[in-house]
Amino acid sequence: MAKNDNLHNAKEAKKDEFYTQLSDIENELKHYKEHFKDKVIFCNCDDPKYSNFHRYFRLNFEVLSLKSLITTHYNKDGDSYAEKLTREMVAKNKEYISPSLLDKDTIRERERETTSKRILHKLR
Repeated sequence: MAKNDNLHNAKEAKKDEFYTQLSDIENELKHYKEHFKDKVIFCNCDDPKYSNFHRYFRLNFEVLSLKSLITTHYNKDGDSYAEKLTREMVAKNKEYISPSLLDKDTIRERERETTSKRILHKLR
């Protein structure tokens, strides 16, 4: 039996909710902090609202001395977008790197999804 059966099963069921944990990202990237200074980070992710890579770089923007953070989201049916965060934006408004801002967006989005799933379940 393959060790990644759960991944194969998820692929068949079209469930790909295997996100890298924030703690794993922190544990790995702590060894490379000096390499991020004055760099532009391009994060091509399924959705920045749920990406822990986006969250890590945003929350550690100043600690890593990033020049900018660009995250993209592509949806073939529409709603594709890119977000850009720069030093100038952060200098003017610390809310851009505030955990509360990220958490509020994530919580609101998850509440909407949960409500939508309940409505769809009731309709079936």
